[in-house]
Amino acid sequence: MSDVPPSARLSIWRRFTQAYATLLSWLLASSIAILVIPVSLQIFSRYTALIPSYIWTEEMARFLFIWTIMIGAMIGVRESTHFEVDVWPTLPPRGEALVRLLGRLGVLVAALVFVWAGIEFTKFAWHRISELAELPLWLIHVAWPLTGLTWLVFLGEHVVDDLRIVLGRTA
Repeated sequence: MSDVPPSARLSIWRRFTQAYATLLSWLLASSIAILVIPVSLQIFSRYTALIPSYIWTEEMARFLFIWTIMIGAMIGVRESTHFEVDVWPTLPPRGEALVRLLGRLGVLVAALVFVWAGIEFTKFAWHRISELAELPLWLIHVAWPLTGLTWLVFLGEHVVDDLRIVLGRTA
């Protein structure tokens, strides 16, 4: 890989992150579609006698909702629509890039907290199962460190772009 120029490595990296973002978009759409099933079962079982009241549906809906939120947050960081607030006046490109870099420091801190605390959170749940659906709890808890790692990956891409602008190179 040392023979590959940096611009080609960056291109390979961008293709990887784009493929990962596409996968996340599909997973998000799928999780929302699947989330409709247990929630609908809950609603129908509460108001009709046609189907029994399924207790596991509430837990499954909660778990799917957690993953849906986390996947949405991952995509939000990729698209710079999460954790981004426009409060600065119009600045020149270098100024905007510098302000974005400062803002991305906050996202970096949040990502590192998600990774570190998420690993501890997952360790805590490693040998436990959920009460009703009897799923391993680490399957739900691993969403936190995975979200933090994904934020770091996507954040790295944005930081490279902003640093190129600040240093006066092409974006």
